[in-house]
Amino acid sequence: MAVLSAGLFWERRDVPGSEHVRLNAENGLYAQGTALAAGPVAFACHYEVQTDPGWVTVEVDVRTEGAGWARGVRLELAAGRWRVTTSEQGDLDAALVAAGHARAGLPGIEDPDLLYGAFDVDVSGSPLTNTLPIHRLRLLDSEVGVSHRLSVAWVLVPSLEVVQADQIYTPLGDNRVRFASETFAADLTVDDDGFVIDYPGLARRITPGPGSS
Repeated sequence: MAVLSAGLFWERRDVPGSEHVRLNAENGLYAQGTALAAGPVAFACHYEVQTDPGWVTVEVDVRTEGAGWARGVRLELAAGRWRVTTSEQGDLDAALVAAGHARAGLPGIEDPDLLYGAFDVDVSGSPLTNTLPIHRLRLLDSEVGVSHRLSVAWVLVPSLEVVQADQIYTPLGDNRVRFASETFAADLTVDDDGFVIDYPGLARRITPGPGSS
């Protein structure tokens, strides 16, 4: 396993919380991260992300845990198809209902073939995973204003339900990339390596990037 020689830290803006990740990006990306958030219920999220040298995501392991519950989901890409395995302990729904929220979906996805053609995984609330398509598509070197539509495996946190999602990334120049879905858009500020510095309304990084001295 590569030495995790770089670290990034974000402060959440939507709810009290933070995210810390250690990573190595010398030959693709390998990252280990932990996110803490106070909503919709207080939880910790631990994840590992592995890409191939071309930054196609090949393996993601996500675990969430809170008072009285814990969940896990693992996604592995092989021969263009995703294999999804899950685990569940305790009762997340009870915690959500007690906090005034709707019940969560089950972890994982009923039909992994719905993810066919997805080369990126998006862990909701994590600015790290926005870097995956930005780097894979070389968006900082792409023509400004030209949109790139892609299919992703979207991991909802804290439920760890996995859904297929269509997303659009558009380079804007000056290290800015517009991220959009059917109902949402945000202009991300990134460093020269494509790692998010500012995600309006979600998180702002408070550490230098991997290439910083």
